Amino acid sequence: MSAFDRFLQSVNEKQVTVIGMGVSNTPLISLLLEAGANVTVHDRKTGDELGEIYEGLSDLGVQFCVGDEYLQNLSGDVIFRTPGMHPNHPALVRAREQGSLITSEMEVFMQVCPCPIIAITGSDGKTTTTTLTSEILKTAGYTCHLGGNIGRPLLADVPLMNEQDFAVVELSSFQLMDMECSPAAALVTNVTPNHLDVHKDMAEYIQAKTNIFLHQKPGAKLVLNADDAVSQSFRPAEGVELLQFSMRGPVENGVYLEDGVIWYAEGGSRRKIMNADEIRIPGAHNIANYMAATCLTHGRVSFDDVVSVAHSFGGVEHRLELVRTRDGVRYYNDSIASSPTRTAAGLRAFDQKVILLAGGHDKKIPYDSFGPIVCDRVKRLILIDANPEDSTAPAIEASVRGAENFNPEELTIERYDDFEAAVRGAAEAAEDGDIVLLSPASASFDIFKNFMERGNRFKDIVNAL
Repeated sequence: MSAFDRFLQSVNEKQVTVIGMGVSNTPLISLLLEAGANVTVHDRKTGDELGEIYEGLSDLGVQFCVGDEYLQNLSGDVIFRTPGMHPNHPALVRAREQGSLITSEMEVFMQVCPCPIIAITGSDGKTTTTTLTSEILKTAGYTCHLGGNIGRPLLADVPLMNEQDFAVVELSSFQLMDMECSPAAALVTNVTPNHLDVHKDMAEYIQAKTNIFLHQKPGAKLVLNADDAVSQSFRPAEGVELLQFSMRGPVENGVYLEDGVIWYAEGGSRRKIMNADEIRIPGAHNIANYMAATCLTHGRVSFDDVVSVAHSFGGVEHRLELVRTRDGVRYYNDSIASSPTRTAAGLRAFDQKVILLAGGHDKKIPYDSFGPIVCDRVKRLILIDANPEDSTAPAIEASVRGAENFNPEELTIERYDDFEAAVRGAAEAAEDGDIVLLSPASASFDIFKNFMERGNRFKDIVNAL
């Protein structure tokens, strides 16, 4: 009997609670029903807000606890928490004390997946690096299953997987917080302040990231960023291979950039992989993403496979995505940039000053060092201040105005309380040759469900100009 079959057997006729009807949990609920579990769903939305899916699952026997009090009386033999819910939420603590097993879709997947898992986490670059890793492996002829925090849950797909395949998953700090297993190959892209509106402090956030490699077994691989101070404090478990990547020069084992050339170093020798300018997608941060993916896939693919993807891969939606060129103005969607470090990387991708659209939900992360990069690389800053009670616009503006290199004659700052008006204001101010960049340096939850909805709304407005 496979590990997956044992899991299905373990939930048969059990009381299983699922928190949240989000993307990752809808296939999970169907899987649990097929396994014969008695399923209860707890969701903040009302039955009317959940709509047809509420009615359909109710007809199948699913019980619901919905609305503002959805976490009251949380119980069950097994409870699947939604990825964004803190494992030490009081409702979960009470349930755990009463004997419930708390787990998640991703944790179960890590336990039952039949093929090697390659997992990526970090503050910036996770999705692009995860996608690149999958593309390189597919180019080499492997079957890859791409998912996790990148948008697709994989547990229900386990019956489709073979031992020769690879599962390539992006993992958020929320998914990792209580994880007690680690993948065959793990990468931490970098660690900078993020999600401090959920994590109690930076130490907890860092600790969550370490779970991606903390439980690795001998023969596994860990890839770290040699240029990231926090990552350099991490130590692999005994018997785990350590590779590093660096934009600043040679590493002992891994991939690095020197004089515009990307090299692979191993055992005191090096081999050229390609010139950095062969990478199709723009930005120094994407060179780092390619180097990280090369480390992860090394030993499974050839450098020709890596170069082939570099020449053909056009990028991931909402990540420096060119939306259109209108009257000589280029519009880029970088809605994924929900932190100042991510927006800073996007700004460095262009060789000219841009018109920047920024602002959104406050994740309680500092903007102190954000101002100088904005002053260096932005000609007009348009701040979106749609929800003043939950807005990063004041912090961003204060950081910019407080920067030593701020010059009000060279950098115009405007605020809008409406997203569409802000985009149209940027378009009206733009001239032939300009770049308009949506890179908010903030989360989307002030007025949008997620960064995808924000990016799609930006694209709709731009395409309607």
